[in-house]
Amino acid sequence: MPLLIKNGEIVTASERYVADIWCAGETITQIGRDLPLPPGATVVDATGHYVFPGFIDPHVHLHLPFMGTLAKDNYTTGSRAALLGGTTTLIEMICPACGDDALAAYELWADQAAGRSACDYTFHMGVTRFDAGTPAQLREIVGRGVASFKIFLAYQGAFGINDPELYHTLKLARELGVIVTAHCENATLVAERQAELLAAGRTGPGAHHESRPPLVEAAGVHHLMTFAELTGAAAYIVHLSCREALAEAVAARLRGVRVGVETLIQHLLLDQTYAERPDFEGAKYVMSPPLRDASHQAALWQGLASGLIHTVATDHAPFDFQTQKTMGRDNFTRIPNGIPSLQERVHLLYTHGVATGRLDLHTFVKVAGTQAARTFGLFPRKGTIQPGADADLVVFDPRAKGVISAATHAMNVDYSAFEGWPVTGLSRWVAVRGELAVAAGRFVGTPGRGRFLAREPGWF
Repeated sequence: MPLLIKNGEIVTASERYVADIWCAGETITQIGRDLPLPPGATVVDATGHYVFPGFIDPHVHLHLPFMGTLAKDNYTTGSRAALLGGTTTLIEMICPACGDDALAAYELWADQAAGRSACDYTFHMGVTRFDAGTPAQLREIVGRGVASFKIFLAYQGAFGINDPELYHTLKLARELGVIVTAHCENATLVAERQAELLAAGRTGPGAHHESRPPLVEAAGVHHLMTFAELTGAAAYIVHLSCREALAEAVAARLRGVRVGVETLIQHLLLDQTYAERPDFEGAKYVMSPPLRDASHQAALWQGLASGLIHTVATDHAPFDFQTQKTMGRDNFTRIPNGIPSLQERVHLLYTHGVATGRLDLHTFVKVAGTQAARTFGLFPRKGTIQPGADADLVVFDPRAKGVISAATHAMNVDYSAFEGWPVTGLSRWVAVRGELAVAAGRFVGTPGRGRFLAREPGWF
């Protein structure tokens, strides 16, 4: 059914104006004032609302075997939560274990999404080993439309790669025109500090930060940048959390290294005191890199406003507090890492970014979607509002208010890291390729309608 959005204030990364948007089929076909109403069209009156391009979360985990358990969301629950929060495209990390076959892992993750997702999606392909058979498999996966890799400079023995593997992965990525996204920490330092803390009886969640402080993350960024510079590969640092790591990325960029930077909504708003809460409550806030001292947040917000940081993601990794986080009650290294936030990202970013004056509307749109589309080969199909683009649209009420709670969220997890936090500005109508998936704040989407987005390498 055709869709007409009338009288909204259209805001993209570079433009702002009032107009109607006509969507026939799956794309935007016309933008203008006082467009006629064709028979049979669905009409949304967006008077007094912003109309944003559908937002993109470039870093999520839905199917995730991790630390002996499995993340709670799947594409049915996760895509529903994303859409209610205004996110219309997900980029999931495929994370095989070091001993797993890469092509088999790709097919497993693709099967988890197909027929379940209500929003569009694509993948970063995890490279967790590099042996004689790896290049052929990665070439096949790139040929199927996955134009980005994911590597871990952490989690030794699970996902992490060694330096020869890092070097050859980056060389292959440079040859194929594929960008490499990277979890940057120094794995040796993490392992040694974890052992020391446990030996000293420091077993609670609060010790997690001490095992991987800012210098450990900065060392990982520096290491990656050296390898990227020597191989000529393009890199993208995921979930950057601190001043020291940002300084290393900026220094590399000044040397000519092609590097993008992502931060998380959690690192912008939560600090390490949450992970230090008593009675094991801090386990809810254990993630890697960990939540930092609140003093780092100003640098991250300034980095977004100035363009030094390009995207805001979630690293959504939902593990129940009552039945999964408790695996590490006597040993913080066994707490499944992750803070679920897929549904709240956009609303929190608007509330604490735009409404407080930290970000203007154009920067908000850019870091919540447009820059991810540009970085990962989806623009201008995604991330903007123009004729020919996919009709992924968010009608956003800047005056609407809500309160975040696990009792009402759609994520399949038993707690919210932002329990009781008020938000100002809500996604009221959300369309995916011209079909409403959220209407008046209620999910009306179609599980399985979401489409895999094949991407071409060599676009950066």
